[in-house]
Amino acid sequence: MKVSDILRVKGHVLFTIAPQASLLQAVQTMAQHDIGSLVVMEHGKLVGLLTFAEVVAAVAEGNGVLGAHTVAERMQTHYEVCGPDTTLDTLRRTMLDAGVRYIPVMQDGTLLGVISFHDVAQAIVREQDFENQMLKAYIRDWPEDEGLPDTAAPVAAPTPAQH
Repeated sequence: MKVSDILRVKGHVLFTIAPQASLLQAVQTMAQHDIGSLVVMEHGKLVGLLTFAEVVAAVAEGNGVLGAHTVAERMQTHYEVCGPDTTLDTLRRTMLDAGVRYIPVMQDGTLLGVISFHDVAQAIVREQDFENQMLKAYIRDWPEDEGLPDTAAPVAAPTPAQH
């Protein structure tokens, strides 16, 4: 399975915010859409990523108050990216090794979407469910006279070796 397969199921809806927007505005957008990250865009280009981790850090530093922080002050400017042909295994390892929950998907400088760790988990479960169904169908259609021992026939006990 590839990232493009995950995006096809997930859809290509992207929630973006400008770097000069307030952190409060970002939090409101994230809460309204029940999302954990926002893509920060400026002049049509990806310039950062804001996740709930940065928001929580800002709240902790402000003793529960967001204050007048802007998205630009808190966004990540160094982040992992992947392409649509990235395999699920590579993506999963990248996310685990880098300790990230969100990875933008880029192709030729164009943002195609954002993959979350949740999206990866869902894709793995769907893939395992499909394989499970295929194995069960295969076993159900197994020919009766091939490969299975006859359980009704008595089994002779082994004889001791003679010296």
